Amino acid sequence: MNDTAAATRLGDRIRVPRTRARIGVARRDITPPVGIRAKNWGPADWERSEGVHRPFELTALAVIGADERPRVLLAVDGTWWRRVADEQGVRGAILDGLGLEPDQLMLSLSHTHAGAVLCAADAHLPGGELIPGYLEALSAAGVAAGREALDGARPGLIEWTTGTCTLAAERELDLDGRALVGYNPQGTADDTVTIGRISVDGRVRATLVNYACHPTTLAWQSREVSPDYVGAMREIVEAATGEPCLFVQGASGELAPREQYTGDVTVADRHGRSLGHAVLAALDALPLPGEELTLDGVVESGAPLAIWAGRPVDGGDGARGVVAAVELPLRDLPTLDQLAEEWKDIDPRSRDERLGRARNLRDGYIDGPTVQHPVWAWRWGDAVIVGHPGEAYSRLQTTLRERFPATPIVVMNLTNGPGFVYLPTREAYDRGAYQAWQTPLAAGALELLEAHAVTLVASLLDD
Repeated sequence: MNDTAAATRLGDRIRVPRTRARIGVARRDITPPVGIRAKNWGPADWERSEGVHRPFELTALAVIGADERPRVLLAVDGTWWRRVADEQGVRGAILDGLGLEPDQLMLSLSHTHAGAVLCAADAHLPGGELIPGYLEALSAAGVAAGREALDGARPGLIEWTTGTCTLAAERELDLDGRALVGYNPQGTADDTVTIGRISVDGRVRATLVNYACHPTTLAWQSREVSPDYVGAMREIVEAATGEPCLFVQGASGELAPREQYTGDVTVADRHGRSLGHAVLAALDALPLPGEELTLDGVVESGAPLAIWAGRPVDGGDGARGVVAAVELPLRDLPTLDQLAEEWKDIDPRSRDERLGRARNLRDGYIDGPTVQHPVWAWRWGDAVIVGHPGEAYSRLQTTLRERFPATPIVVMNLTNGPGFVYLPTREAYDRGAYQAWQTPLAAGALELLEAHAVTLVASLLDD
């Protein structure tokens, strides 16, 4: 049967999802001082950083949509929050400084494992005396960049596209019956890069990159702080566009580079270049800012030629936001004394690192038989931004894309707080993966988070 309804006609367009709003972008350097505590790995036999591989950046993206309610995304080169008090202190100071409500700000960490320790409780340890001042500097940078972005917001566009990059690989490896955290040659990984091209007055002003891959290239052997692969990716994109590039970490709980745990910064730079070139390839496939390719006519040549040309378009004006928590179950948690006994035979440095993380994960998040896990969701025109504080497996983002195939969706782990915990698949619990025994959450928490996120996105799109 001939389906004439699906036939292509003159005037048809190739859709480019867009966000139309007042947009501002600003950046501040947040490179940690040399000598700050940067011990993020159990095997590390050093505690203070001794240099800087590449600068650390905080970039603010302010979007004021049709509802006239400003929303600010802060993309921050940083490790991870170890205590709720530190995250609340930094984000709270930024909210106060910008005069925003909690639903109007998302502070998203890149999750480099080669950065400063973000834990004021470590002030008594070597290099820790610099941490409280660094946290204050983060707050000040967030306020300054956020204010500049808000004050400088002008009518503009974010045009959304996707690319692919093979940097990320599954990092759940079974070796002789033991679950390891490392490249699994039999695994599969989400290779999607979600990209927003930000333009004002027809000129590109910034690029937003959302990709899911643990920045664990550099490990205990490197004594320099580094944004890991994000630094070289940013350099590649900014050299081509001449404007800032914001990176936000995706749902990467089980994803990391194949080659990692090294002290060789050239490996991190190679990884960054691979992602940067993937971003540029996707950007170069877009038409000019504000246009969509339109079937404009037919030219008779040796063959009849279909002429697609860029034409200005409107749309992408919707705006709304919500923050809502989902109730998640806890597993039966061993006491810290029980964990100390279980880990008594491993290297003391690694044991202390594990115990410290277990203690911090519980403080300020667990208060009863279940926990309230917050999720932020914003509608920016044709796109939706979803952020939460945990480390969800990539199934969270693939589920949302499958459920809403026509909607660009940016999914961000390590955003705001509390709840700096893994959300693994049920299979990860069955195989005894690190992520499953590290998290206080029970099997099934990821599925509950997925269902909650689907409901939030659907409500934003239906409004």
